[in-house]
Amino acid sequence: MKLYLVPTPIGNLADMTYRAVEVLNSVDLILAEDTRTSGKLLNHYGIKTNMLSYHMHNEHKISDSIVTRIKGGETMALITDAGTPGISDPGFLLSRKLIAADVAIESLPGATAFVPALVCSGLPSDKFVFEGFLPVKKGRQTRLKELAEETRTIIFYESPHKLLKTLTDFQTHYGADRQISVSREITKMFEEHYRGTVAEAIQHFTDIKPRGEFVVVLGGK
Repeated sequence: MKLYLVPTPIGNLADMTYRAVEVLNSVDLILAEDTRTSGKLLNHYGIKTNMLSYHMHNEHKISDSIVTRIKGGETMALITDAGTPGISDPGFLLSRKLIAADVAIESLPGATAFVPALVCSGLPSDKFVFEGFLPVKKGRQTRLKELAEETRTIIFYESPHKLLKTLTDFQTHYGADRQISVSREITKMFEEHYRGTVAEAIQHFTDIKPRGEFVVVLGGK
């Protein structure tokens, strides 16, 4: 009776660990954010374990029943579409409920997008803040203002169609000369890291349309 939190590749399927494959083969059930996406990964590694959809739209409805099943003796694994469960992905709610129910959870180490983006950025990595996705509307300006005095390196996730808006917000709140590194398609064929000032990044991604998923690493004050 345990839940394993199992990271999955963020792009390159070879980044799956031996242990992750072993765990997914051994559990009674795999909770998957998107069974179609995860089905491709499981097929690639010959994993036949049954899956159940577990995502942000149904986790509040089914998490209690999952806790009951694990307490009843089942062992499960939670995977998301890419990366580590709980990092800008489902996982926190179920982990909290299992801890409250005194049920064991175990997280395997593995792929997550922000660590390679940070260590490739050339910005200080001894102290950093992970912000994930900024609010789209409500609370966005408040959060940007709150981060103005942050001296540690700050990490954000961003989608391609919102990247320029976010970079422009950074220029407004933190200045055109703040150092930044923008990484996209980490571990994939077209992996790219753009490093420079905020103003230079705005010009770069105005000239070249943003494509792929982005990790933005912003230098602290």
